[in-house]
Amino acid sequence: MRILIAPDSFKECLAAAEVAERIAEGIGRVAPDAQIITLPLSDGGEGLVKTLTAAMAGQMLCREVTGPLYQRVRAGWGLVGGDTAIIEMAEASGLALVPAAERNPLKATTFGTGELIRAALEQGCTRLIIGIGGSATNDGGAGMAQALGVRLLDARGEEIAPGAAGLLELASIDMSAVDPRLAHTEIKVACDVTNPLCGPRGAARVYGPQKGAAAAEVELLEQALSRLAEVVKRDMGLDICAVPGAGAAGGLGAGLMAFTGARLQPGLELVLDILQFDSRLSDGLDLIITGEGEINGQSLYGKVPVGVARRARKYGIPVLAVVGNIGPEAGQVYAEGITAVMSIAPGPISREESLARAGVLIADAAERAMRIMSVALHSSETLGGIHPQGY
Repeated sequence: MRILIAPDSFKECLAAAEVAERIAEGIGRVAPDAQIITLPLSDGGEGLVKTLTAAMAGQMLCREVTGPLYQRVRAGWGLVGGDTAIIEMAEASGLALVPAAERNPLKATTFGTGELIRAALEQGCTRLIIGIGGSATNDGGAGMAQALGVRLLDARGEEIAPGAAGLLELASIDMSAVDPRLAHTEIKVACDVTNPLCGPRGAARVYGPQKGAAAAEVELLEQALSRLAEVVKRDMGLDICAVPGAGAAGGLGAGLMAFTGARLQPGLELVLDILQFDSRLSDGLDLIITGEGEINGQSLYGKVPVGVARRARKYGIPVLAVVGNIGPEAGQVYAEGITAVMSIAPGPISREESLARAGVLIADAAERAMRIMSVALHSSETLGGIHPQGY
């Protein structure tokens, strides 16, 4: 039996590679002779650098950069083939770098993300893949742009203050000193959401509260991003306000479009294409096991399990999702090609315990799933006749 294990990370506890290892452990208890292929995935958020760098046989590098609240942080990035950089904005400007009590999207900056881009350019990279999930910021990529030489000026011709608050004073954009290497660099941005920059579904109103913004601050963030969109349209001739994905990472998607010429893409689709995922599906697979921290109605919008299932459906391959929690409207995923969902919870369990014991629980859930499948497949020669040990 050939099984492909292709999960996302379980946020706040296990990286995608660790999740895959634990699922494989559980399968091995039941079907020790199964041929298992592991392929950790990312939708453009947490884990993109490690996932793509490992899959593409690259090397991990590290650079000290400016963190979201101006502290110094060490950010990892990947170098593949000497000319391709894999960058994850969360490494430099992520929410996980800011204690909950200190989160302030009016002040937080993407300057460190710009420094990572500059590090890749200094390394000679001419192709950048940037994942922009998990941000602490809402500055529309202003800090990133400033780190690359863009001058964002107020009415007096002086640089605006960093963070989203500074955008309220934005009067003009000067691109004359932008890093010239960007003109010869292909930049693809892996977006894990499709929100526009402004409006009811924009970066400020949807994600501002998650980053620590109170109601009044959300309105200031909306004004700041609207001001950025207005000046970019006037000075650069680009309309970034309503582009799907422009609101990702507090508007960093829009900033990358405007200031670096980047192309936004659905994160998971970009990752699957880079990894030539479809070619693996045509290679005689009997089962795919995927997973994420929580599966719910929102999983239909660019998340790993449903994206995997949609592609697998074309080849008639069953898909099992092992998840931390089964959330609201999770039943919708069955219509997208997911055959079954298995929660890792063995019974009533707190979120804290689930996070602390995630590795063990994932392996146990994978074992339970395979034992259930073996009941139906015990006599099937087509799938190799799985025989649970001690059956």
